[in-house]
Amino acid sequence: MSDKYKIYDNSKAYFLTLTVVGWIDVFTRKSHKQTLFNSLRYCQKEKGLELYAYCLMPSHLHIIAKAASKQDTLSEILRDFKKFTSKAIVQAIINEPESRREWMLSYFKKTAENLKNVKDYKFWQDGNHAEIIESNKFFDQKLNYTHNNPVAEQIVERPEDYLWSSARNYAGLSSYLDIVKESVKLECI
Repeated sequence: MSDKYKIYDNSKAYFLTLTVVGWIDVFTRKSHKQTLFNSLRYCQKEKGLELYAYCLMPSHLHIIAKAASKQDTLSEILRDFKKFTSKAIVQAIINEPESRREWMLSYFKKTAENLKNVKDYKFWQDGNHAEIIESNKFFDQKLNYTHNNPVAEQIVERPEDYLWSSARNYAGLSSYLDIVKESVKLECI
């Protein structure tokens, strides 16, 4: 396996993409989005996750983040986040009204079939497609990409109109998560 998209320097921020297996549009339900955001909030408060940007799309999550404390590495935070959210969201799919329940659960179960480390359902794809933020120019590029994702998908006309994105933070509007807006704190060139 390539080291190209691995987290190797915990003093740096990374652009990360966490994707649902099969690119399934799970985050179309408000409760699933809230579960994910509550978990991100917990990681910020209890595990030292420092968020610079985020955008939750129907099948994936983009974040620019780093581990701000010495207690947990970014890899450990993401591992725990993915483990918790996968169980919570699958359980919600089982318990709440969902027209695609059988199809989604069948897909998650089939994806987990030959995996030793997954018990019942595989929700997240392996890896996080981590790209280290080495410069403010790269940070700005990834920030713009993250915020323009819902515009490119024709979900909204302007980035700040998308409720599940830090574009709202940068525009001074109400938002679901607090972020660090100063890219200078990234300690990059």
